[in-house]
Amino acid sequence: MANKVTSQAAQNFVPIKEIRDGIAVLKDGGLRMVLMASSLNFALKSSDEQQAITLQFQNFLNSLDFTTQFFIESRRLDIRPYLASLEERLAQNTNDLLKVQIREYIGFIKNFTESVSIMTKTFFVVIPYTPAINIGASAEGSFLGGLLGKKSDKEKTEKDMMTFEENKTQLEQRVSIVETGLIRCGVKTFPLGTEELIELYYKLFNPGEVEKPITNVALQ
Repeated sequence: MANKVTSQAAQNFVPIKEIRDGIAVLKDGGLRMVLMASSLNFALKSSDEQQAITLQFQNFLNSLDFTTQFFIESRRLDIRPYLASLEERLAQNTNDLLKVQIREYIGFIKNFTESVSIMTKTFFVVIPYTPAINIGASAEGSFLGGLLGKKSDKEKTEKDMMTFEENKTQLEQRVSIVETGLIRCGVKTFPLGTEELIELYYKLFNPGEVEKPITNVALQ
């Protein structure tokens, strides 16, 4: 019973109401889409290339008429899945010389990762959209709404779906602007789906969990 109460209390601090169609719907009605962005070897570019990228990124930021958040997630690399695959190869190998080499390599990886913290960085871009206040919806619970009669659950569900699709279209237009601007800077982006968003937010609200970072082959 105590765990259930604690879980409910913790959920009160989470601003997300639901995640639908790759969009985080907040409790206040706002929408968020998250893009995973590729990295850019800026230091390896020539001075002219660096200046061109900087100017292009500056133009991109100046062209935005809405807020955009750039988020970097840094986590310690979980090497256990890689070590497990090596252990599996070791068990399947019949060559004694290769077994010795694999065993030594496993030992080297374990010692190296224990002495050095290898961090992984994942880059995200969060695009928000806050719908305008729906006067008609706010009036439903008022005295005037009582006189006009409340809508049925079916009508309310259909209206909510229509409103969500309209807001989704507005949000996707903003996402398209951000994607185009970052591509011009040499940065590839890919929108996170529902499952990826759930995994991302779970990690953010549970920082103690040790899991593999979100990966997407579309950026590679």
